[in-house]
Amino acid sequence: MILLKLGGSLITEKDQPETPRLATIRRLALEVFEARRSQPDLRLVIGHGSGSFGHHLASRHQTQKGAESRQDWQGFADVWASANHLNRMVVDALRQAGVPVMAFPPSASALTEGGQLIELAHEPIRFALDHGLVPVVQGDVAFDRKQGSAIVSTEQVLAALVEPLHADSLLLAGLEAGVFADFPDNRTLMSKLRPEDVSEIRLGGAPGKDVTGGMAAKVNKAFELLRGHPSLEITIFSAEPPDSLRSALVDEPYGTRLVL
Repeated sequence: MILLKLGGSLITEKDQPETPRLATIRRLALEVFEARRSQPDLRLVIGHGSGSFGHHLASRHQTQKGAESRQDWQGFADVWASANHLNRMVVDALRQAGVPVMAFPPSASALTEGGQLIELAHEPIRFALDHGLVPVVQGDVAFDRKQGSAIVSTEQVLAALVEPLHADSLLLAGLEAGVFADFPDNRTLMSKLRPEDVSEIRLGGAPGKDVTGGMAAKVNKAFELLRGHPSLEITIFSAEPPDSLRSALVDEPYGTRLVL
């Protein structure tokens, strides 16, 4: 059981508002199809970031900090619409490639409290998997019990699915080949990253607007998840080179694996 995240910087131009990388999205969709064709029993949930679609508007409206006024809630709806627009592109590309996908937007199934994800409907996703479908989740807005509104990252959503779906692997696909020991020169890729290494290296920030954090946040959240699920394999890798995603799904991904 694989959980795959397609990073926002991979599928959008993060410094250009609402600009998809359509050729990349279509290529990735074809690689998912090819991986499933070679391994028909592959159980896969795909999550994708919002990139330049959700983050720019969320940053403007501060949706992740809550909503009270009518203007705040209009901003909440605008962020949802923008994120949903990108989700539609991803879902359409996967379907056109022959992947039987269904979207499960967190805005309709998640609840947060103080910005922390506390509820996520997972049983419908499990039903979809049991019948050979590929669920697609995303970073999204969410209703929050304390502050009204929040943003849930794709990593938060996928983390909430690890236990109920009995996931074996979490693949974090982005532009970067992994974690480098010499950022920003990026000459020395770390094949393994341990918690004690984090304080000794510099982790990159987020390109463009990103209300959920960049590489540092990604690594810290991944280690937090790994501590709760030590048997989970978590790998950060680049899906930018052609065939890299297909290879990661059916073989061993080339990148940085997080270990305790």
